[in-house]
Amino acid sequence: MSYASETKNELARIEPEKKCCMLAEIAGFMRFAGSVGFAGGGKFRMVMTTPNLAVVRHYKKLIRNYFDVDTDIEVGAGGSNVRGLKGAKAKEYIIRIGPENNSEMILREMGILIVREGLNTLSDGIYDGLIRTKCCRKSYLRGAFLGAGTVNNPDSSHHFEISTSSEICAKDLRRLMNTFVDINARIVERKTGYGVYLKARDQIADTLAIMGASKTYFDYQDKIIRKDTISAARKIEQLDLVNMDKSIHAAERQIADIKRIAEKRGLKSLSPKLSEIAVLRLENPDLSIEELGQLVSPPLSKSGVNNRLRRISEIAKGL
Repeated sequence: MSYASETKNELARIEPEKKCCMLAEIAGFMRFAGSVGFAGGGKFRMVMTTPNLAVVRHYKKLIRNYFDVDTDIEVGAGGSNVRGLKGAKAKEYIIRIGPENNSEMILREMGILIVREGLNTLSDGIYDGLIRTKCCRKSYLRGAFLGAGTVNNPDSSHHFEISTSSEICAKDLRRLMNTFVDINARIVERKTGYGVYLKARDQIADTLAIMGASKTYFDYQDKIIRKDTISAARKIEQLDLVNMDKSIHAAERQIADIKRIAEKRGLKSLSPKLSEIAVLRLENPDLSIEELGQLVSPPLSKSGVNNRLRRISEIAKGL
């Protein structure tokens, strides 16, 4: 099961307590997972599709509780109406609302069917009357995600997106999402429409929490922390390797300088302090500067050892 499907299964278990939130969530799902067509005689029908059985059961229940309409769930072969699926062979679940289920009244309450110049007209955006409060905006966003959303597993990449065929609807959804603190949704044009998306991992995690996916939110954060920990450990390991390489190269240069002095003048030409550190370095080529300082009598600090080795290097260069 995909990460998006697991997230939707969790969200599908949420039952809005307020009527206004229930209406907003149904509207979000209808707008992003549904299509409206004519049923003859100037009547309308609504068709909503999803590949997720838990989601379609959830909205069948919400629609019954809010509108007192008992719809049937149909099963069909995948088609162009299945949101978020690349292939056309995936199973889809369908909810149909026709004139016999008061479809016109439902569409009007959703803000999908409006009257303009005395004629019934289908709107192409999000009805503001449904999202006046913060709780309703959360519910509408949850419905939109359950209808046409996807979220990647953070182990692979960070991406959250809700698809729509309407540019106006995409702009309205972006505006809705950006009413929440620190959320900065963007729009991308796709071959089949538009996507309202997030790439910032913290914003994705916050959006999961906003929609009510608490379990997924904590899982997402846990994966981020684990990923960061592994990344930090790798950086430290790489830094240690770089430092080790630097230490090895530095020791090789120091030994070369000491051998040059030994060949040209002999180590006895050095002062007792320089001669002592030179002999210790020749005898202990693998020791670090700190470890080398512990062998000096009395022990010498790292800066003290470096000063003596630097003076030896200057003498070697002068030969």
